Amino acid sequence: MAGELLAEIMARIGEQAFNFDLAATTDRLGTFISQEKYFVFAACDGEIPVGFIALYESYALYAEGAFGTIPELYVRPGYRSKELGFQLISQAKAFGRSRGWTRLEVTTPPLPEFDKTLAFYEREGFAISGGRKLKIALQ
Repeated sequence: MAGELLAEIMARIGEQAFNFDLAATTDRLGTFISQEKYFVFAACDGEIPVGFIALYESYALYAEGAFGTIPELYVRPGYRSKELGFQLISQAKAFGRSRGWTRLEVTTPPLPEFDKTLAFYEREGFAISGGRKLKIALQ
């Protein structure tokens, strides 16, 4: 599903912003989870995964300690508007509280193509805190 998420983002922005390799991503996921650096909760329709949310622990002085970051949240198109996103966010909030996190943070691109995504997070209680996500490749 991570590949589906990235493909959907790139289709919306019309740019090859990510390089996705299923085998490498699967290996990375296994490493991150085994080292407890990355936490994933899935939504399923019976035995079929239809959505997921990923979290990792971050630290910052401005956040007054440890907090959670949501790098990925995805629900397959046929399952959207069925409360799965709400359930995944609720699970993330409960998990964050159990770890003593002060907050959850998520970034959405400041583009009209992501207005529905922003509206979803605002409905779930997230507030815009300013700034834009910037990156620079180190390799």
